[in-house]
Amino acid sequence: MGEPDLFLREVIQRAFPDIPDTEADKFLSIGEFRSYPPGAVLCHEGSIESTFYILVDGKVQVSKVINASENRILKPLERGDFFGEYALIHEAPRMASIITLEPTTVLEIRREIFRNLLHNNASVSLAMVSVVSRRLQENNELSVEDLRLKAGELAAAYQRLAEMDFARREFLSAIAHELRTPLTSANGFLQAIKLGMLNEADFNTAIERATLNLQEIVSLVNDILFLQEMDLILQAAENLNIGRVVRVAVNSQRTEAEQNHVHLQYDEPAHLPQIKGDARSLERVFSAMIENAIKFSPDGGDVLVTLASVPVGVQVQIQDHGVGIPEESQARIFNRFFHLDTVGDHMFGGLGLGLSIAHQVIEQHGGAITVDSKLGRGSTFTIMLPFEPPVAPVVGR
Repeated sequence: MGEPDLFLREVIQRAFPDIPDTEADKFLSIGEFRSYPPGAVLCHEGSIESTFYILVDGKVQVSKVINASENRILKPLERGDFFGEYALIHEAPRMASIITLEPTTVLEIRREIFRNLLHNNASVSLAMVSVVSRRLQENNELSVEDLRLKAGELAAAYQRLAEMDFARREFLSAIAHELRTPLTSANGFLQAIKLGMLNEADFNTAIERATLNLQEIVSLVNDILFLQEMDLILQAAENLNIGRVVRVAVNSQRTEAEQNHVHLQYDEPAHLPQIKGDARSLERVFSAMIENAIKFSPDGGDVLVTLASVPVGVQVQIQDHGVGIPEESQARIFNRFFHLDTVGDHMFGGLGLGLSIAHQVIEQHGGAITVDSKLGRGSTFTIMLPFEPPVAPVVGR
């Protein structure tokens, strides 16, 4: 037997370590050597095939579809490895796909020929049973580990759903509370007016208080409807003087700032470039975020709104020196169903819809919003808006 045959015999004996030389040579005599280029599919997962393969040279990759969509790479196989053994045992679908990663040569043995070899050679049968048994055990361990991973993923998904459901119920409860308080108050004042229980001075006060409560209700409902509209409607982009949009938002909050002893400052550079966007939704964003900065400055202080030109667009920063945001809450403050009701010794009302609205509008404009906050020292929100929004922004996420 020549040198090439010795090499091939070693390949067979690497696949089946217990097989004697003479039986290894029989493998070589009944098989067919074939070469494949990279990317060739030798086994198709789910197909019923009848060929057993021993890798003589090259490398292949084993992959399996998980959960009907995820194509998971299991392991590579190299010289001396074999695959397709289940096709020799019974007519069952392939359990995985085998794809060549480089030029590959294999020894292919058909089912009927291999069965005859097993029937006439006890040593080959024993070697085959030993190796296939070991392979089955390895596959079982792989399956158990895969099931363990899937169980962990399902548990994590269930936990996220439970947290979302809890947040949703808390959100609905908060909405009920936020609506009930001004509704009850407005209804009380209107009933007193209707029954003629008030003198002229009290009458005017009652009208003013009822009006303020109704405005609070309208504002809350508008925020909720605005979020719903954003899930369905993509606003048209137009050329904007972003400085003018932010100035309008700042001025709309000056009275609120004065009432809360907050010094509201605004800084805009000259020659700020225009961007494309929707003025109405962006003005709502900046108004909500400035209002938020004032709200979380219960002891007064400064709120600074600054604009700057950056290479990719315009940056807007809103900085306060208020109570700050707990570190564990910072990753969730833009969630629709999350709001901070207490920070330290301070309690805050509202639903926290302003930041959720801001996050969604800025995403629609292809921008980004981030926060840097220290508990007890205040927060800085940074908004980056590109010159051009994406052509087809993703909405309703």
